[in-house]
Amino acid sequence: MKSTIPESGVPIAKPADNGAERTEPSLHGEILSRLRDYVVEGNIPDGGRVPERQLCEMFGISRTPLREALKVLAAEGLIDLLPNRGARVRQLGKRDLEELFDVMGGLESLAGRLACETITDEEIAEIERLHYEMYGHYLHRNMHNYFQANQRIHERIVAASRNETLRTIYANLAGRIRRVRYSANFARERQRWTEAMREHEAILDALRRRAGSELADTLFQHLRNKRTAAVEHLGGMPEGAIAETTGR
Repeated sequence: MKSTIPESGVPIAKPADNGAERTEPSLHGEILSRLRDYVVEGNIPDGGRVPERQLCEMFGISRTPLREALKVLAAEGLIDLLPNRGARVRQLGKRDLEELFDVMGGLESLAGRLACETITDEEIAEIERLHYEMYGHYLHRNMHNYFQANQRIHERIVAASRNETLRTIYANLAGRIRRVRYSANFARERQRWTEAMREHEAILDALRRRAGSELADTLFQHLRNKRTAAVEHLGGMPEGAIAETTGR
C-alpha cells in the first residue's frame, strides 16, 4: 500500500446569550476537558505543582469546580493529589513507561482482533472519517486537534471489540500515559509524528479488510514504537528529574 504521508492556555468561553444558561454538568465537563488538555500538553512540567490560583483565573472559575476536576484527573492517573499540599503532575520513570505501553499494546492488539469480528460498516466509516480529519491536522501541524482525533480512533477500535471488561481496563490505564503519549510525537525532531501517521494508514487498511491478525500485530507494533519514542523523550529530561522518577 502506497503511503500518502509527505516527508516533510485559553479561558473558557462565555455561553451564548440565548436566554438559557449551561447546566452544571456541561460546565463541569468543559472545565475537565480544558484542564486535562492543559496538563496533557505539557503546560506544567512533570512532577510540577498544579497552580490552582492561576488556573482559576485562567478558566474564570472558583476553587471548588477546579478541585472536582482535579479529582477526576487523579483517578485517571494524570496527577497526584497531595494531602494538604494541593496536586502535582504525575511522573513516570523508564520502567513505568515500558510496562504501561506493553500492557496498552496488548490491550489494543486484542481489541483490534475482536473488532474485526464485530465492527460494522458504519463504525469503519466513522473511523475513516476521523483518520482523514487527523491527517488534515497533521498536515497543518496542529498537534492539539491531531491528538484529539488520534485518541478517538483508538477508543473507537476498543469500543468496536464489544468487550466491556477490555474497555474498562483500557480506560483505566489510558489516562496514565495520555500525557507522555502526546509528547512522544515530538521525539526525534517530529520524525515520530510522521511515523505515527504511516502506522495509522496501515491500521485503517487492515481494519477496512477486517484482517484481525494483521490489525492486532500492527496495533501492538504501533504502541511499541510509541513506547520507544516516549522513553527517548524521557531521556531528554534533566538528569535530576529522571533520577527522581526512576528512583520512586
